[in-house]
Amino acid sequence: MFAHLFRVLRRTRQSVYHRKCTKSARKGFRKGDKDMKKLEDYVRSIPDFPEEGIIFRDVTSILQDADGLKLSIDLLQEKLEGVDFDVVVGTESRGFIFGVPVAYNLHKPFIPVRKKGKLPCETISKEYELEYGTATIEMHKDSIRPGQKVVVIDDLIATGGTIEAAIQLIEELGGEVVKVLFLMELAGLKGRERLAKYDVDSVICYEGK
Repeated sequence: MFAHLFRVLRRTRQSVYHRKCTKSARKGFRKGDKDMKKLEDYVRSIPDFPEEGIIFRDVTSILQDADGLKLSIDLLQEKLEGVDFDVVVGTESRGFIFGVPVAYNLHKPFIPVRKKGKLPCETISKEYELEYGTATIEMHKDSIRPGQKVVVIDDLIATGGTIEAAIQLIEELGGEVVKVLFLMELAGLKGRERLAKYDVDSVICYEGK
């Protein structure tokens, strides 16, 4: 009796987590490609890096495989079906890697969010907190026009601090963020909660940190 109750509770907890973490994600498959490799199969997981107890999810193993790279871009684009937007924004530097192909394929402009001192024209900036210290990111003042609908793309959401700062810059310029999209999500770090008022989605969602 107790063993049966435990199994029911465990299934219920897993079901609740799946709805919260993955939302509409189908765990790295393209539509109609159920027999193909999942995107997770291309991700190299490195235990105890950069410190003990952390599993590092290495995106370079996706990039160095032609099929993995194509699948990652296809799946990101798939999550933008039906989304009305004008501009793609990506944060330095891996947001550039995944944001530019999506913008190119959908014939949208791409706007980079860069580290302080990297942009040559007049900028606006935002400082945000890191685990140890602070960092500053910048955008060109003329990069977003008031009223433009913006999709933000990055490779990974952890705590969400960088993307939150980028969104604040976009909104300061008058843009409207209609979608925030990640290739991977570390749900244990609760970055999604930090961006709760936005439409956040990810292709792969890992339960831990």
